[in-house]
Amino acid sequence: MFYKLIEKKRDLWLASDECTVKSLIHYIEHRGMMRDAQIEAIKTYLYLKIACQNKPLWQLFVEGKFNDTNVGEEELTDTTRQVFATTPAAVALFQYSRLRDKKGKQLSPGLEKLIRHHAAEIDYEAAFKKIFYGVSYTDYVFSLPMGAGKTFLMAAFICLDLHFARNEENNPAFAHNFMILAPSGLKSSIVPSLKHIQEFDPSWVIPEPSATEVARLIKFEVLDEQKSAGKSNKVKNPNAQKINNHQPLDDLMGLVAITNAEKVILDRLTDDKDPTLFSKEELKKIEQANELRNIIGRLPHLSIFIDEVHHAADGEIKLRQVVNKWTANQTFNAVLGFSGTPYLEKTEAMTLFGDFAIRNTDLSNVVYYYPLIEGVGNFLKVPEVKFTDNDRAVIIDNGVREFLDKYRHTTYANGTCAKLAIYCSQIETLEEDIYPQVAEIVADYGMNPTDVILKYHGGNKQYPQAEGAAAAFASLDTSLSHIKIILLVQIGKEGWDCKSLTGVILPQKGACPTNMVLQTSCRCLRQVVRHEHETALIWLNAFNAEKLNRQLLQQQNITLQEFGNKPKPDVPLIDRYSRMEKLRVPDIDFYQLKVSYETLVIDDATHPAERLSDERLLVSRPVSLIHRQDLEGRLLDTYEQEDETIHRVTYHWWLQRIAKESFGTLSVAMLRTCDEQLKRIFSKTTKLKDGYTVEDTAYDQARIRSLIRQAFAPIRDFRVREELLPCQASLLKIEKLTSPVEDSEKFYPPQQDVHDIIDLDQRPPQKEISEKEKDMLEKLRLKGFDVSKILPQEDPHPERTQTYHYLPYRFDSNLERDFLTKELLPIIHDQQLEAYFNGDETLTQFVINCYQQKGGTWRYAGRYVPDFLLLSRKADGSIDRVVIIETKGEGFAAKFADRLRFMQTEFIRQNNEKFGYRRFDFLYLEDTLTAEQRRQKTLQKINDFFNNPTSK
Repeated sequence: MFYKLIEKKRDLWLASDECTVKSLIHYIEHRGMMRDAQIEAIKTYLYLKIACQNKPLWQLFVEGKFNDTNVGEEELTDTTRQVFATTPAAVALFQYSRLRDKKGKQLSPGLEKLIRHHAAEIDYEAAFKKIFYGVSYTDYVFSLPMGAGKTFLMAAFICLDLHFARNEENNPAFAHNFMILAPSGLKSSIVPSLKHIQEFDPSWVIPEPSATEVARLIKFEVLDEQKSAGKSNKVKNPNAQKINNHQPLDDLMGLVAITNAEKVILDRLTDDKDPTLFSKEELKKIEQANELRNIIGRLPHLSIFIDEVHHAADGEIKLRQVVNKWTANQTFNAVLGFSGTPYLEKTEAMTLFGDFAIRNTDLSNVVYYYPLIEGVGNFLKVPEVKFTDNDRAVIIDNGVREFLDKYRHTTYANGTCAKLAIYCSQIETLEEDIYPQVAEIVADYGMNPTDVILKYHGGNKQYPQAEGAAAAFASLDTSLSHIKIILLVQIGKEGWDCKSLTGVILPQKGACPTNMVLQTSCRCLRQVVRHEHETALIWLNAFNAEKLNRQLLQQQNITLQEFGNKPKPDVPLIDRYSRMEKLRVPDIDFYQLKVSYETLVIDDATHPAERLSDERLLVSRPVSLIHRQDLEGRLLDTYEQEDETIHRVTYHWWLQRIAKESFGTLSVAMLRTCDEQLKRIFSKTTKLKDGYTVEDTAYDQARIRSLIRQAFAPIRDFRVREELLPCQASLLKIEKLTSPVEDSEKFYPPQQDVHDIIDLDQRPPQKEISEKEKDMLEKLRLKGFDVSKILPQEDPHPERTQTYHYLPYRFDSNLERDFLTKELLPIIHDQQLEAYFNGDETLTQFVINCYQQKGGTWRYAGRYVPDFLLLSRKADGSIDRVVIIETKGEGFAAKFADRLRFMQTEFIRQNNEKFGYRRFDFLYLEDTLTAEQRRQKTLQKINDFFNNPTSK
């Protein structure tokens, strides 16, 4: 329940001027790729990272970070009031005690009473440390129901941390490397679902070009090797080798390692056992397991993500023991847990004072909670839940037949067919009873059981796992699978991501563990198509129904009736319209710079012997001078640093090293074709010492080896080709303007204004009437008629003739909306100018490729979608002049610098030269300017560009 206090303060921060990520949140919401549950979790994450500096929860509560209780209005004793005035932690605990649950019941009236009467006797810091499990490091839990996208939320956190870490490398709040763990006790189905994290697109939460830069930074490693690497002298554990390949670790950034903790991290954890009890072979395996744990602990600025963290809640669990050791690293960042069921199997009692204890049934370090019921009908299917007292055979018969009646012909938009999972208690039960019954039912519906039924279990001596069953199970959620019914034993209870699963049957006690009825029943709720109203079917026996109801009440605070009867949410929709024909907006003609590189071969490497004979290849080692001074800065002496390292070499070893450093592009056999020249180089760059041939430190050995490799490679150069290509772009891709769409505060103008403008386009208001009409209206008025409604009307939306080529616009920020409506349109209302919003890249074709010059060559700087176009027309209606206007928040200005420079120095110049007059200009406005300053700059640009005849 602590998350309620955090959420309240988070919302205040997001609305305040202190919040530095408003633009980023707006971007994520506008991008539209993250669910509402994920976006709310991101808000909490950024609040804890930035406003709370990534501090541990106990410390934040002790500091009173989330306090909002007005102590002055409380009836308190003088002692308690004094404690509250000097101890923020006391107020925090008091505030927590008075929280109320969904039913309005106070969380802990006993704790409130204790604080009121014994405020000065309680050790609040110790209490909060005990509440948050006594850990000293940052440990947050994010609770989202299955189907909400916990895996992609992890990916979003990773991308956001790396985004900020790149800008503030020394800020300890942001992690540089990440370890994602499926905790001990879970089967291998978790890790495949975690691997989907690699499919996440950073641009869903970070704007370009930062998103691409973060994507390049990320390096994924899946630690799933089970055998030892016996040939390596340095690393025996192959999973440790995967991490060791990223040396040096000290400045490593962007590593994302994914593993199943039980199989890899916790393998042979024997800290509490006497090593003399093990054989040499077992000790060797223990050493290999420790090697992986030790190298993980060395990763700098490491953040640990634990999926299904409720399995690792107990501090005595081995996974938590290992994590606690990793947190000893000085740069350790945080532990983040993710769970759809953040509840403890047993009530946890914590003594705070004397014999008073508070009792928890959920994880206290939950910082964000999204209830399951809110996901139903939002991003989860709406289930129909049925149960009966009948025996297993009747339940299966009813459940399978109802599923086939409702969903036999259901095929989702992605090509997958609806599926039903039947959970069985034992392999024998599945094979001998349930499969024959289901096969008979399927045959009654005219289907072949071998084509549509999959039996999947671990197998035993009597019934081994069917050949191909694992592959068929893995491909269930693809259009290739025609399976409609899956029979399972001890599989698919948790972490199984099959969106096309549409029904579940738990026909008997033991079909799944008693404490996992809720998780197992919900396997069929994942939504296939976003924003579609999809349904599911759940059949249970009476025992499992009772357990489901109890777990819903305990974990979700809802009843089985609420769970199965949530109405379809009323999603507000708005209409969108194109006005391109009404305004007759022409295409934009412009010139686009295209830079291409042509590779030229200057020397085709057919004469390596000649190039190896060049004496300039024998490069001397650069001199390194050491300066010695005293504490007052006086120079005492200077001497040359000598390389005293002795490297024994042979000619053959030297050739092999040259070949190895070529990474497979050069073989020893190729080198031996120039033996004469290479032996000469070898003899000149080595010397005899103590009877051995050693490298001569007077030469730069690495550079010489590099030049030898280059002698066997073609000498290439590049020719840069620049072209200005004529382009034509429409300001609206009409086929992309879908309607209706879900409403959002980003759309402007409001829907009523949109409909008014469309009506005015069809029936414009009458501005003038004749004298005869005036006389007639006057006579009607004198007779008592109300003529106000038929008198000439002012146009309520005069701006419609100068803007809105489609309606409504969707703005990324308030800055864009306010600039158009409050600053630009009022300036041009009496001028022959038009202003159009161009900033929605999904709807416009007017996109500019930008470049930057570095070292005399062009480098691509990214695509640029201008925010606004302010234009004038010629007499024939074609475009005469265009001012490209960009509005930018201060936080995004640095990322835009290269494109800004290109627009101001290259695009405008090149296009105006091609057209032969000032056809284009550019105006850049930041939110650091006041509204009045932006108006003045805009007016100045208009006067200079459009109204100054000498500018032609």
